[in-house]
Amino acid sequence: MPADSPTPVIVDARGLMPPEPLNLTLEALDTLPPDGEVILLLYREPGPLYDILRRNGYVHRTETNSNGEFSIHIRHATAP
Repeated sequence: MPADSPTPVIVDARGLMPPEPLNLTLEALDTLPPDGEVILLLYREPGPLYDILRRNGYVHRTETNSNGEFSIHIRHATAP
C-alpha cells in the first residue's frame, strides 16, 4: 500500500455471530474512500461475503495465520 494511502479500517468480527460480521463489513465499506482498505478479522472464511463483494465492485485478498484466523483485505476494484 502506498505511503499516502489512508489507514485501513479494521473490522474485528472474531467471536461475533452471523450476520453481524457481514453487517459490520458492509457498513465499513459504505464509507470506504476510493483508495481505502477494510481488513476483516474472522475465525472462519466468509464464503457468502465474497460474492457480495464481487457484485458490488470490490476485490479481496484472504490470508490465514498460523492460528487459523482469517484476514480478508477488501478494496474497491478500481483502487489505484
